[in-house]
Amino acid sequence: MPLTLPRAILFDLDGTLADTAPDLAGAMNRVRAARGLAPTPYELLRPVASAGARGLIGASFGLKPEDEGFAELRTAFLDTYESAIAIDTRLFDGVERLLDEMQTRNIGWGIVTNKAARFTDLLVPKIGLGHAGCIVSGDTTPHSKPHPAPLLEAARRLGLPPEQCWYVGDDLRDVQAGRAAGMRTVAASWGYCGHVEPETWEADAIAASPLEVCDLIRTAS
Repeated sequence: MPLTLPRAILFDLDGTLADTAPDLAGAMNRVRAARGLAPTPYELLRPVASAGARGLIGASFGLKPEDEGFAELRTAFLDTYESAIAIDTRLFDGVERLLDEMQTRNIGWGIVTNKAARFTDLLVPKIGLGHAGCIVSGDTTPHSKPHPAPLLEAARRLGLPPEQCWYVGDDLRDVQAGRAAGMRTVAASWGYCGHVEPETWEADAIAASPLEVCDLIRTAS
């Protein structure tokens, strides 16, 4: 089914709008260094960056949330990340052009992330995204993605029916949340994408770059 022109596009943050993996991995490895451990290779940490502390601690220490020691590591990691949240984080190439294109076409936009507001509110203005039409963080609603509640809240804040919105994200949970909310979904294959190929997510479209999202807008009916 062809995409219909949206009145707003909602975006995931980590791995979709911004390349946050360098600072996330850096924080994780500073936690390791404080414990006298060698750094975890960046290529092991980058694919799990969208999964936040759970994914990074799993890749770096082999621990799950229910394991002993996980909670202590999570606190140390989050505090370390907060202290250096925007050192090497950058918008992905083409994001600014995409947002300009949307403004030209009077398409609104917002951010829906599983990142806690403690970090989202600190990071977003530092990387030039403070003009988002809405920002919904992982703890804004009682549920986080893949539950549709954060996306429905974003649509409410924009004053739009969910079906008039697209959701763009680089994780399977993003597509699951978007579909559950009744939105059209775009898999951002330029992002981290975890260990599951975007072709299997059943998104309405796959974009290999932010500029390909521009192309999807131009060809939408």
